Amino acid sequence: MLAAHVRQHPPHRIVNRDNTPWGPTPAADLQWTAAGEPWSGRFQDIYFSREDGAAESRHVFLAGNQLPQRWQDWPGERFCIAETGFGTGLNFLLTWQAWRTLPTPRPRLHYISVERYPLAREELQRALVAWPDLGELAAALIAYWPGRLPGQHRLVLEDGAVLLDLWWEDVAQALPDLASHGPQVDAWYLDGFAPARNEAMWSATLFPAIAALSRPGTTCATFTAAGEVRRGLAAAGFDMHKFPGYGRKRESLGGVLSSAAPAPPLRATPWDLPDTPTDPAASALVLGAGLAGCSVARALARRGLAVTVLERGAIAGAASGNPQGILYTRLSRRHAALTDFALQSFRHASSHYAGMFARAELHTGEDGELCGMFHLEEDADEFAALSAALTGLEDLAAGLTPGQAEQHLGLATALPGFWFLGSGWLRPTALCRALLEHPGIQVRSNCGELALAHEGGQWRARDAHGKLVGEAPVAVICAGHTSLSQAGLDWLPLREMPGQTTQLPASAASSTLRAAVCHRGYIAPAAGGEHCIGATFRPRERNVELRPSEHRENLDNLAAALPQWQPWLDALPAAELHGRVGIRCTSPDYLPLCGPAPEREAFLHAYAGLRKNARQIIAQRGPYMPGLYVNTAHGARGLSSTPLCAELLASQICAEAPPVSRELSRALSPARFLVRDLSRNRA
Repeated sequence: MLAAHVRQHPPHRIVNRDNTPWGPTPAADLQWTAAGEPWSGRFQDIYFSREDGAAESRHVFLAGNQLPQRWQDWPGERFCIAETGFGTGLNFLLTWQAWRTLPTPRPRLHYISVERYPLAREELQRALVAWPDLGELAAALIAYWPGRLPGQHRLVLEDGAVLLDLWWEDVAQALPDLASHGPQVDAWYLDGFAPARNEAMWSATLFPAIAALSRPGTTCATFTAAGEVRRGLAAAGFDMHKFPGYGRKRESLGGVLSSAAPAPPLRATPWDLPDTPTDPAASALVLGAGLAGCSVARALARRGLAVTVLERGAIAGAASGNPQGILYTRLSRRHAALTDFALQSFRHASSHYAGMFARAELHTGEDGELCGMFHLEEDADEFAALSAALTGLEDLAAGLTPGQAEQHLGLATALPGFWFLGSGWLRPTALCRALLEHPGIQVRSNCGELALAHEGGQWRARDAHGKLVGEAPVAVICAGHTSLSQAGLDWLPLREMPGQTTQLPASAASSTLRAAVCHRGYIAPAAGGEHCIGATFRPRERNVELRPSEHRENLDNLAAALPQWQPWLDALPAAELHGRVGIRCTSPDYLPLCGPAPEREAFLHAYAGLRKNARQIIAQRGPYMPGLYVNTAHGARGLSSTPLCAELLASQICAEAPPVSRELSRALSPARFLVRDLSRNRA
């Protein structure tokens, strides 16, 4: 009966939570047996075999997919495993352990796992104590663990040689979402709770999505030998076989996809996907050596590309040049693209920088410190609602009264607010230089004005004198508001937003500050005897002169947030203070622009039908300029947003599965503005 229905593709839904209440993912309902084993109260089933969970995982999933033998002769540069049901992470840790035993060179490991009910950090830690031989790897997983923050989370391990993508989603949405990008997977671990106890994880509608995500030759393995699972996978295109189960289980299932599966049907116009396939590139140009450019250069270099970074002036000399910046995010009562990206990128950035400090690429106190950040909240109703929504997300943030905040900050605040323990401050210039310290990156600064052109299949950059300063098949424009001058991108709706910071000399009063504070401005613990505070906004201005009036504005905003400092701050002579004016680059919807650059006229022609009916599905993929990408408009949140955007761009350039949902990647795409203009009949 099942096989008769499985040939029909499931509805292609992409993950979309817009306008639903924001809060943690559903709890796992983890319980513990008398023997200390993790047990799912929700599904009334064990997380791993009572006989020997690690041995069962190695037998069923690694041996069932012929791993690590397949890796030894693997012709590609990366090997992708997808898993249904992350659970305690045991399968991933065993796979990572096996991958580590291989001699180099070895394929990079990309592991994607979908889990609807992720464990809390403390639960994960308790569950993994049972495997002392995995202690080092388990500790790394726990350190990077995103908790129950909804969405998708990329963990970059082994300096990028191992990527772990955790999708905290319903599998019925996550797999079609991933499949919409095309085949990516080389092996499957089908490891949900038993089909009789968790029918949704083994639904007939999922098997075509599993096949659509798989390349020809992809293998699958599962502990179950249920007939409906075998028939469903066979109907989707897998050649299935039984092999001996582990322990008391007689049989398990394995399979191989013999030929390419049909693509899932369209349920949305694929304007965000380029109409020509991405060819593997050995090199790339990056225009701009600010946070955006340096982050994407490092992400590409980790994947083996030879990267040339071209900067018109000094490294981090423009909007990324402030002495201190805060790792910042904001909460919201409801899901939206801006909310979800802000929180997922913040979580990713926090782990990213923690790794850089741990590897001594950054030095605590000198280059920054993840000391936490307290964000004041003026709206009492908002504070109450969001404090309640954070229940279950205590490792992300917590609502605190001024008295509670004082225990973290070392001083009292005027208002309650939210404590973000993974936040802190960084020196952007030091961060940019650390990111560029990679053997695969070459930097050419002080190039002056650059012009980019596509010639003979290459992107070529020339200086003002016409001299060729770099060429590559791929180019990424990370030049802030000056991106408009490149390669026909003058239509992008970028906005310039100058703002002024103030250098505040440290004092006896400010020495008690132990963490960052965000209010209508920001301040962090002093570095080099000074605090960098600010910043003002100058809408519709391009003037970059320092103004004493804006120094006073920064001081007054700080005094309102920390009233015990008011006498000291009022006494400071604003006209004698130093500071800096930088021009932030923003977009109309406050999201960055991150993705391939569309060919504007061809794009407008291809999707002209949207002018009359914005809801119609046009099957054509988008016309994009070959090998050209944009990464800009990070505004005042570049420390938070640029690491995840770098991973998204690197995945697009290298034809990898993306680190975010299709909905989020569409929300970041530069082409979104053309689609909006068409749907409003403005283009």
